[in-house]
This record gives sequence, structure tokens and C-alpha cells, in this order.
Amino acid sequence: MATATARPRADRTNTTTITTTTMTGMGTTTDPALILHQWLSPAFPVGAFAYSHGLEWDVAAGRVTDAAAFADWLDTVLEHGSGRNDAILLAAAYRADDAALDGIAELADALAPSSERREETLAQGRAFAATAAALHGIDLAPMAYPVVVGRAARLLELPLDLTLRLFVQAFAASITSAAIRLIPLGQTDGQRVLALASPRIEDLATQAVPGDVEAVGGAVPLIDIASMRHERQGTRLFRS
Repeated sequence: MATATARPRADRTNTTTITTTTMTGMGTTTDPALILHQWLSPAFPVGAFAYSHGLEWDVAAGRVTDAAAFADWLDTVLEHGSGRNDAILLAAAYRADDAALDGIAELADALAPSSERREETLAQGRAFAATAAALHGIDLAPMAYPVVVGRAARLLELPLDLTLRLFVQAFAASITSAAIRLIPLGQTDGQRVLALASPRIEDLATQAVPGDVEAVGGAVPLIDIASMRHERQGTRLFRS
């Protein structure tokens, strides 16, 4: 007996069949803003939603309990912590030749103050490298997240200043999303805090453009300790 083969009905106009042929041209847009917004949006599969950067412990310890406290926390981590350092590392990777890139990746790895924070940057870097390489047909080794984003932006000749602004903005937005869930913080208050951080984000991006690794450094001991204590925290929503 012959086996009937199911065929799509001609009148099902809302059904779209994606074939190998239609996928061939994906990732070929020449608009840098669209590429960067895709990379740094919550939809890009790097798993940023799973990390709080130590904020979860600070909330549980009663150090961050409202919008004002979170605004101070966010400003501190941007100006004196990994917000600033990651922006510099991104720019350094963007400007580096192949020989220098390994050293920048090693520095980014060494800067992590705890095992969870190290996994945070390395896991996101691995996920970003795999997806961006497949999407754009570029050669990307898995490295710390800011380093691999800087390298990818250079390979696609995306503007460094725009890459930096959107990268730092995405970092701040991801932490704000965590704060909204943890404190809990209302959606509107969360967006107010993020909007207040905009001048700081702009300044950090501008300062990071030279990519001078000698300028890397920070002074956020309480936030670093929070990330260490989070490793032994009982009930947790986040991986860092």
C-alpha cells in the first residue's frame, strides 16, 4: 500500500516554511545598530537573565531594599566595578591584534573576584561566541564576554563607540531586571533608575574608547564579597 505524504495546504497563507535556502542570507544586514541591538538584546542566547552579579546576596542581607539603594549600587558597579572594566576590556579587544588578544582574555579571566563571577563572564562569552560565529560566519574563540564582543565587533567593522554604549547599557539593564525581581522593585521605578544611569553609561563608554588596559581597576570590595557569599547562599534565583 502506498503511504500518503502530507503536503502543506495552498490556502494556509499564514504558514511560513523556513528552508535551508532562506536561512543562507541571515546575519548579512549592514546596519551596525541593528546588529548590536540583536547581540545585546535579552533575546540573544547568552543567558544574562540568570546572573545578578552579587546583587541577590546584597538584597537578602538587607543592603539593597529600595530604588534609592539600588540606584547607588548600580552607580557603584558601573563607575568603580566591572561596568567600567568590561568596557575597557571590550575596547582593548576591539583594537588588539591576534597576538595581544590572548593576553586581554587572560586579564579579563583573572579580574573575576569569585568563581561565580568568573563563570558569569566565561559562560556568556562561550554562548555569545557560538551564536555570533554561526550567525555571521566569523571565527570566534570562546573568551570572557566583553572580550569576545569586542572581537566580534571588530571583525564585522562595527563602530566602537556605539558598541560600547550599547554594551554598558545592556549590562545595566540586565542588573536592573534582576533588581525588579529581587527587591522587589516596580517596573516603573526600575526604569527610572536605569534612566538615571544614562549619563554614567555615556561617560563610561567615552572613557573606554582608547582601550587602555593600564586603566583597568576597581574598588568595590563589598560587591565582590557579596558575589563570594552568594556561592553559599541557601535559596537562590540567580547563578551569581
